[in-house]
Amino acid sequence: MTGSQHPELSESFRRLHKASRDDPYPELSKRQDQLRRVEKMTLEHEKRIKDAISADFSHRSPIETEIADTMTTVLAARHARRHVKSWMRYRRAGTALHFLPLQNKIFPQPLGVIGIIAPWNYPYNLAMVPLIAALAAGNRALIKPSEVTPATSALITELIAANFDPSEVAIVEGDADLSRAFSQLPFDHLFFTGSGTVGRLIAIEAAKNLTPVTLELGGKSPAIVHRSADLDQAVPHLAFGKWLNAGQSCIAPDYALVPKDMIPAFTEKLTAQCRKMYPELGSDYSAVVTQGSFDRLQGLLDDARNRGAKIIVPVPDATTRKLPPALVLNPPPECTLMQEEIFGPILPILPCETTDDAIAFVKANDRPLTLYWFGRDRASEARIRHELHAGSMVVNDTMVQFAQESLPFGGIGPSGYGSYHGKAGFDRFSHFKSICRRPGLPDPTQLLHAPYGKTTRRLLNLIRRIG
Repeated sequence: MTGSQHPELSESFRRLHKASRDDPYPELSKRQDQLRRVEKMTLEHEKRIKDAISADFSHRSPIETEIADTMTTVLAARHARRHVKSWMRYRRAGTALHFLPLQNKIFPQPLGVIGIIAPWNYPYNLAMVPLIAALAAGNRALIKPSEVTPATSALITELIAANFDPSEVAIVEGDADLSRAFSQLPFDHLFFTGSGTVGRLIAIEAAKNLTPVTLELGGKSPAIVHRSADLDQAVPHLAFGKWLNAGQSCIAPDYALVPKDMIPAFTEKLTAQCRKMYPELGSDYSAVVTQGSFDRLQGLLDDARNRGAKIIVPVPDATTRKLPPALVLNPPPECTLMQEEIFGPILPILPCETTDDAIAFVKANDRPLTLYWFGRDRASEARIRHELHAGSMVVNDTMVQFAQESLPFGGIGPSGYGSYHGKAGFDRFSHFKSICRRPGLPDPTQLLHAPYGKTTRRLLNLIRRIG
């Protein structure tokens, strides 16, 4: 099906596959040059990128695009270019005493061709940062950008074609049918960012070729507000993380757990912070990406309201496809917004009295992509860190983990698997080949070769004692 229905896809993969086998280990200078090209094209065309993304969303602040798409891409490319030399080095491995003078090393080797399926919410960054990791590790890459953001996808296609040979990086555009055909190709690694539902389908198709996958999914990331939290510090960070890109972020806080007696003050401060950030839903506030997404989010609010939840809308004057920030107080657990990832500017606030209660609530649900904790009580912080699983944990802030090139970024369980960013991305797209080298020195292990006798037995007994 892939070859007959999508000949451009098949030809792009064939070209990249051949190049990866003809030149399986690109040298340092080539990798650094490729990384420099990503940085250069992003800087030179930054305004066009901002304009394309805003057109796709009907409006998104150029500052938000700079924060979340272009600046993070430039910094990721610079970080990789500066560190890739050390990442490429052989890594020493110890040798057991009884195998000396055998020499053991680990050799990072490119996998070959990396497939990247990018999402719509940060359409430039989430195509380019996986590409940066793939190029740093010496691979070729085939990218399928999102059809939901066609202007950005067309611009990415243009920029890649102008800056890379098709045997280095290629782009294919298309809908869900192309994504399915894409996932059926025998990549050396397939990288997907998107919903858990689609991620499962991608993994099933990739498994037919034994293609390893990295899935960057999402889920319901909690924000736990401990009784020791300084609300004047916590609220601005939580508001930024929740309403950046109108909440359309996989790592946005999905709901807040707050001690019951603190909820009035928390809600009041959060309402004031919303009005401070967005006195009106103007140029700084992003639109919801499609009318279908807008209708889904409005449906979540209607469902919660019909089930008795109180809804506070700090800045109610909405314009086309701009859904106002909304606080939903104590929604019943059967509400749809408590059953699925919200992915929009809606924050449920639930009462939660103790650290035990918070741990029990989060444990009762799927393991999240990110866990946010606000407080000054180090013992409670340690309990949250030790007893709850999440892809990452952030203390007294939100969203900043994504921009840390020194930290791996990825999910766990239903929120995804596999990490990237910085060295973790290089490692993700490398094969670590074990190298054993026997130097031209006396070789005591020959005493273990047949014919076996008393010397063999004495040597085995010695190995058992010292091994």
